[in-house]
Amino acid sequence: MNFKKMALTLVSALTLAACGAATSTTSGAGTTADNETFNVGGNFGLSGAFSAYGTAINDGATLAFKEINENGGVLGKQVNYVSVDNKSDATESTTQTARLIDEENISVLIGADTTGSTEAQIQTATDAGVPIVAPAATGDTLTLDGDGNVLEYVFRVPFQDAFQGAVLAEFANQEGYGKAAIIQDNSSDYGQNLAAEFEKTFEGEIVATESYVSGDTDFNSIISNISATDPDVVFIAGYYTEGGPLVKQAREAGLDSVVLAPDGFGAQEFIDLAGADNVDNVYYAAHYTTGEGATDKTADFIEAFNAEYGEDPNMFDALGYDAAYLVADAAERAGSDDRQLITDELAATTDFEGVTGTFSMDENHNPVKTAYIIGLEDGKEVSTSAVSPEDLQN
Repeated sequence: MNFKKMALTLVSALTLAACGAATSTTSGAGTTADNETFNVGGNFGLSGAFSAYGTAINDGATLAFKEINENGGVLGKQVNYVSVDNKSDATESTTQTARLIDEENISVLIGADTTGSTEAQIQTATDAGVPIVAPAATGDTLTLDGDGNVLEYVFRVPFQDAFQGAVLAEFANQEGYGKAAIIQDNSSDYGQNLAAEFEKTFEGEIVATESYVSGDTDFNSIISNISATDPDVVFIAGYYTEGGPLVKQAREAGLDSVVLAPDGFGAQEFIDLAGADNVDNVYYAAHYTTGEGATDKTADFIEAFNAEYGEDPNMFDALGYDAAYLVADAAERAGSDDRQLITDELAATTDFEGVTGTFSMDENHNPVKTAYIIGLEDGKEVSTSAVSPEDLQN
């Protein structure tokens, strides 16, 4: 595989802003859907463990719909975007989806943020024929039923876990790392699937495999076991909530191996938890780049986001932004706010140009798109490697 090394513009002030409002309400209250508007729901963890993801996604979507409304809306109607807080809880995600369908008469649902919260709402949305556009859920089987058949109403904007796990392992291969240790979140499919794909693709020796569960805070025993094997690289397959403290404790214990991580580390909260001084030689998979290789569309997005929120966007802001524009694009192609017609057009998406890249939907409703590996030093972004699906086949 060919990795394209690029210097990265230092655009990484990732502190998450409070949700803005266009014709939307982030609480979900006070908005009545009618036939004079194009109604879109947003279901995210705006509080709770994964609020760093949900808040950012909602900010991006809110900005997109504000821009869309300022430019005439969708189908000649203003977008009525109503986002709700699922509190980072799968059961609440189902409840909030039902409310958006029953009370807001939505044509499309954007959400949720994590794979678990997204999966929880699928049956409710499917029963109502409401298409789901998942802005950040990367679980490999999200768009498939138990028999491997594609779910008609489920689509996503991000790449899958299998892809990012393979990308990170191939990065390690290309860098010449001979020994790798894996630390995985055993309480999530996310962590387990990423670890499995990394192990399958890595060409060197896996010298240690350790695990933790969500909510763990003391990783000293794991770090001691890993340090004894002297790995060149440590792959942490999990979310920033544990990953931040884990990296902090590892660096303080003297473990200076390269750290590889998935997109779950792509939030300022990871750096805050780890401490910027400890975030050296850390690389994570990302859905977009702000550095060399970024498009004019990305630059315009960064400028607009900064004007709206007073800070630079992170990749979850970008994913929410793309999800909103994809929804609008599909509705315009459908020429209707009919749920089924929009579903059909989402499936037919070809060469959609977003800030996270240009992509088409494959037969399983997954986007075919490039991933980026972002390098961090002292908590700052310093490098980017672009990896396309074609690269993995070379």
